[in-house]
Amino acid sequence: MTSSMKAAVLHEVGAPLRIIRVTRPTPGAGEVLVRIAAAGTNPLDTKIHAGEAAHARHPAPAILGLDMAGTVEALGPGVTRFRTGDEVYGMVGGVGGNPGTLAEYVSADERLLAAKPANLSMREAAVLPLVTITAWEGLIDRVGVRTGQSLLVLGGAGGVGHIVVQLGLAFGATVHATGNAESRSVIERLGAQFIDRQEPIADAVRRLTGGRGFDIVYDTVGALDVAFAAVAKFGHVTSSLGWGTHPLAPLSFKGGTYSGVFTLMPLILGEGREHHGEILEEARQLVEAGKLTPLVDPRRFTLDTADAAYEALKKADGLGKIAIDISIAALGGGQP
Repeated sequence: MTSSMKAAVLHEVGAPLRIIRVTRPTPGAGEVLVRIAAAGTNPLDTKIHAGEAAHARHPAPAILGLDMAGTVEALGPGVTRFRTGDEVYGMVGGVGGNPGTLAEYVSADERLLAAKPANLSMREAAVLPLVTITAWEGLIDRVGVRTGQSLLVLGGAGGVGHIVVQLGLAFGATVHATGNAESRSVIERLGAQFIDRQEPIADAVRRLTGGRGFDIVYDTVGALDVAFAAVAKFGHVTSSLGWGTHPLAPLSFKGGTYSGVFTLMPLILGEGREHHGEILEEARQLVEAGKLTPLVDPRRFTLDTADAAYEALKKADGLGKIAIDISIAALGGGQP
């Protein structure tokens, strides 16, 4: 290995990324050096790039990118979970001053990683970490979804939403999901019953539940007022975009409960990182059992065209999560 690596560096908030060579990181205690094959992207990346995410600061100059999949190249002192040559995936940087994944290598805390699902390509695995952790924390950790419950996912074809749908089904829930006409086929292919987001939620609740409401509502689009109106008595609402000011009366009068999900906290604060690795290990088993599949945008981007990938993210004109190819060799000779 050389002492330098290629990386996409943000030198000024909102400016184009610059592709330059920087010093290759050396893994510290409890860290592994990962040769990145593919980086996953998320709408949050573009907000960090623009300096619009007050909850996710990443001071420039900085390497952006939260998610990745790759191969362990070297071990830092005290590493026990991985060996060189292991294929791994995880949400490992790109916020709070932690170098991100738009680079050929990253030194990652081993607690944040899990073995890559054997039946996924590097590109497919790279888009899973943030959305899977977010979905899991809201649906499994907070709610404990179980067989026989009804689940409504607001935004069922989105990054987090399409994972929530699949987790709900995997744990035995009956799943409904909102979306637009273009996303209907995706939602139905995932196994959920489609609800057009233009339909008034009160009408959907009457039509589908006889007015009772849904046991669980997972809001992935920032629509808490809709979620509070749709949840059943003694039900639970969880949200990955639970911001702003919302009247609590519609939820309180039902005896309902609410949970917010802030997936970045362990990465920023360094607390609870083991659980991220645990979630990704559980997800690996579901993926390999055929119960969880990422939806990947077919467009191809590389480190050199990372700005174009970010522009595509902002346009939101496709279905599926966008991956950025970092190392063609690590992808397996250019295989998808």
